[in-house]
Amino acid sequence: MDVLTPDQLPGAARLLGTGQVVAVPTPRWYMLCARAANPAATNAVFRAKQRPTDKPLLLLLDSPATAEDLFDLSCDARLLAGALWPGDLALRLPWKPGAGTVAAVGSPALAGCPDGILGRLVALTGEPLAAAVCSISTPAAGERNHPALTAAQVAAFERTTEAGIAAVVDGGICPHGRHMTIVDCPADAPARLEREGTVHARAIEAALTPPGGPHVG
Repeated sequence: MDVLTPDQLPGAARLLGTGQVVAVPTPRWYMLCARAANPAATNAVFRAKQRPTDKPLLLLLDSPATAEDLFDLSCDARLLAGALWPGDLALRLPWKPGAGTVAAVGSPALAGCPDGILGRLVALTGEPLAAAVCSISTPAAGERNHPALTAAQVAAFERTTEAGIAAVVDGGICPHGRHMTIVDCPADAPARLEREGTVHARAIEAALTPPGGPHVG
């Protein structure tokens, strides 16, 4: 497994383009990333994590505009994306008819628009990525699930699992060690906070409440 610096993101993008899996830091923890449109690459993420294939991966987008192209966005979804993307917010979104679903991320899909190093990598890759936390999804009895917070911990994960990670982008220590916040955004119903994580519930409420007016979901 190669160790890259954040200045070597074009190299990481090239590896993703050839169907490889790359580990990338976020403020929360390191994520295993692959091209969403490449079934062999996304299957490698499932294998690495020992994750059931009926537990979809996260879809990473470069912008809210891409979400508009792919998904049937409600008013609430647009408010949340406009206020809190890029960042640590994931929206559960229904695909547009005819957009073509991505099997590895399911339907509706859980979509995010990351900032920082991962956001730069999505932009460089030029297409959506599928991602999941660098950890075992189903640890053995008595074992704890410890997502990787450092490149060294990604390397330990690779040694233990023989996952075949092509490279890790070493961004130092990921400080938060927490999940993303998830909001379910059906096309025809108000948004619902599904799980609070690094984005506070009050931030969700604020994004959904226009200044000087009531909630418009």
